[in-house]
Amino acid sequence: MQRDRLSHPFPPVYNERSRVLILGSFPSAASREVMFFYGHKRNRFWKVLGLVFGEEVPQDIEGRKRFLLDHGVALWDSIASCSIEGSSDSSIRDVTPNKISELLNEAPIEKIFCNGKTSHACYEKYVYPETGIHAFALPSTSPANAAKSLEQLAAEWSVIRPGADQA
Repeated sequence: MQRDRLSHPFPPVYNERSRVLILGSFPSAASREVMFFYGHKRNRFWKVLGLVFGEEVPQDIEGRKRFLLDHGVALWDSIASCSIEGSSDSSIRDVTPNKISELLNEAPIEKIFCNGKTSHACYEKYVYPETGIHAFALPSTSPANAAKSLEQLAAEWSVIRPGADQA
């Protein structure tokens, strides 16, 4: 498969009440197609957040944005551009990180969580030196992470709730 150099095609979600920042790595092909985060139907991100916050997550993009903002959650990705094959995190090369510090200047983020190892590694390598804020790695919600059940993911992801609930 050919590796293409791509730029992140859509903006972060956040506002003045966002206390928790969740970072993915780079949008999947499905997410790039729908122009929003976690667009692959088998990615468990939205189901996990629904379980963590104890409510149904809307299926439309505007509803999902409201859901995030109502719960004090900001959402973005660690990577602004990279070379990637399809949606494979393991194929990511030539990384340019997102300017996370700009978001941190605009929102009162208290904790940063990364969805999976690739996002966390990128954040710690490229962004932490600029922000001085360590991120916490959470298990990936990707369908490729079949080792964890939906319930196990929700239990581990529940750490996002204390900071988010303060919004």
